[in-house]
Amino acid sequence: MPTTPHIEQHFTATATVRDVVIGMSDGLTVPFALAAGLSGAAAATNIVVTAGLAEIAAGSIAMGLGGYLAARTDAEHYAAEQAREQQEIVDVPQQEEEEVAQVFREYGLGDDQIGPVVAAIRADRRRWVDFMMRFELGLEAPDPARARQSALTIALSYIAGGLIPLAPYILLHSLSTALWVSVGLTLTALLIFGYVKAHFTGLNPLRGAVQTVLIGGLAAATAFAIARLIG
Repeated sequence: MPTTPHIEQHFTATATVRDVVIGMSDGLTVPFALAAGLSGAAAATNIVVTAGLAEIAAGSIAMGLGGYLAARTDAEHYAAEQAREQQEIVDVPQQEEEEVAQVFREYGLGDDQIGPVVAAIRADRRRWVDFMMRFELGLEAPDPARARQSALTIALSYIAGGLIPLAPYILLHSLSTALWVSVGLTLTALLIFGYVKAHFTGLNPLRGAVQTVLIGGLAAATAFAIARLIG
């Protein structure tokens, strides 16, 4: 009797998606709020464009550097904990064996079942350390290229997001027209971005889209209102 193969589909690119979300969300909202605020102060379009491009350049560098340092910190933390575990299996092997056994007890295994498993894990020191890193500390070995990839992904996502609200000011000469086109374009982009982000992260897409639009719209409206009051 033919059977249909069971194929599990899981979304695994969480780190990359997180970087895109960080870069794109800030890239859409910060330049959008800046441009709206300058428009509220009745600045000329060339001033808005100049300030917007400067902000995108500075923001992408700062965000990319932040992503790089965060990934480097994760890697350094993993290396430090790995060195500590390697030393502990030399200094206190019985205690480390008991910690391995405790992991399996939490899954309902008895001591007669646990004994051979613990002996097999202990036989390979590298496997023993990897087991402790994953199941005792909940740490996965980081990708050595993760820091550079994270920095590049966040920076490029920030630039891509930032150019969307700024594009109308680059292409149009009327400040008021550029403002409203930017509002419409950015809110649409936020809506799509929020929907796609929620879809890939397993949340309600419609709720994610609405939340993203509200956050971006609130930031821009606040900047615009403050600029109006000051101006």
